[in-house]
Amino acid sequence: MDQALLLIHNELRGTNLTVFWNSERCYHCLFQVLVNVSWSGKPGKPSIAAVAVSTQHGSLLQLNDTLEEKEVCRLEYKFGEFGNYSLLVKQAHNGDNETACDIVVNKNPIDSNLPVCIAFLVGVALIIAVFFLRFLLSLDDFHNWISKAINSRETDRLINSELGSPSRAGSIGGDAQLEAWHPPAASPRLRCVDTFRGIALILMVFVNYGGGRYWYFKHSSWNGLTVADLVFPWFVFIMGSSVFLSMTSVLQRGCSKFKLLGKIAWRSFLLICIGVVIVNPNYCLGPLSWDKVRIPGVLQRLGVTYFVVAVLELIFAKPVPESCASAGKILLYYKDQTKDILIRFTAWCCFLGLISVALTKVSENEGFIPINKNLWSISYVTTLSSFAFFILLILYPIVDVKGLWTGTPFFYPGMNSILVYVGHEVFENYFPFQWKLQDNQSHKEHLTQNIVATAIWVLIAYVLYKKKVFWKI
Repeated sequence: MDQALLLIHNELRGTNLTVFWNSERCYHCLFQVLVNVSWSGKPGKPSIAAVAVSTQHGSLLQLNDTLEEKEVCRLEYKFGEFGNYSLLVKQAHNGDNETACDIVVNKNPIDSNLPVCIAFLVGVALIIAVFFLRFLLSLDDFHNWISKAINSRETDRLINSELGSPSRAGSIGGDAQLEAWHPPAASPRLRCVDTFRGIALILMVFVNYGGGRYWYFKHSSWNGLTVADLVFPWFVFIMGSSVFLSMTSVLQRGCSKFKLLGKIAWRSFLLICIGVVIVNPNYCLGPLSWDKVRIPGVLQRLGVTYFVVAVLELIFAKPVPESCASAGKILLYYKDQTKDILIRFTAWCCFLGLISVALTKVSENEGFIPINKNLWSISYVTTLSSFAFFILLILYPIVDVKGLWTGTPFFYPGMNSILVYVGHEVFENYFPFQWKLQDNQSHKEHLTQNIVATAIWVLIAYVLYKKKVFWKI
């Protein structure tokens, strides 16, 4: 997987070659020895060496004369997955005693990104189909036609039955019963927050399951940003936004700050315990697995972060609208003031984005402080925060204001985030989330498996939502 075969033909008479390799994405890295190709000793018969080369990024090849330690030629090439190539090194025919290095394709590579493109197009097609169906159902004529088609047999049965003509008194009594049964309407929940949380969570589940084994669904080795690097900061961002909303709601119900502090400490403790005890990759091996347990895991970090942010908010925060500097305070203080909310989302998105531009110089490695997930550099934080405000800028008017999108399907896992996260970690290696692949070197099979596993958790979250089952801590 992510490799191609390269055959190096040394046709230089009396010259031994050393082939060095480097990735174009490796910043200021030294060339690594790839293979040595000695002269065959027989004129007209080249010596051949076969090596595997990476296809994730472009490759830099440098060929040196082994004895004289001088560069023979250098070239840059992007190899394709499972392709077969020949590098022909021979004397040029221009009479200048120069060396020609040419790459010939013996077998065409496959398009390893085609499965991702197909999956994306299928997803877009499903979204368009759902929106089109919702549009049709919103039309009175189409809705009435569907209702008649579905209920035609039931209507005929009621007409021909003695039960088909209920009395007027019975009808009124039934309506009164239903109205008395319904609970009073609760204050509406911000669906954009749960939708955003669900988006981050589903992406996290997908990349944790492998992301089809594509390099851009894996974390960056050092500087740079991939899809996998987005999800954890977004989850933390939404957690921070929810802290203020939930704390304000609890305090408005008459809970004292001291009691709320105890709840914060207990919730943080539970998050840490769940991360250490339940989300243990070797828990099924028994007590001996504890020597390999990972203490600073995802939930553990979330627990510590939640405790620090919540305590600071509880002690120092003041309800001054002008000081709104987070997605939770903005949404609460400017409730029902869509324009003010969008202006602030836009302002923070641009402000944090400009900081990132200044720190990185819009470069992966050449900035003052490059984006680095491993170090959680300042530019990484500001960039991901800028993206988060931009996503809320899009979601809030579409989901909560206009109601053009309900947040489906991301809303459901967003409402049960702890359960989905813990569940996907614990049952990662069990069917139907994983099965034996026919070709373990196929991106298509890995991608299919990971998409199916992620979709199952979305379905589980949907069923739990319909059953009103939520795991809260």
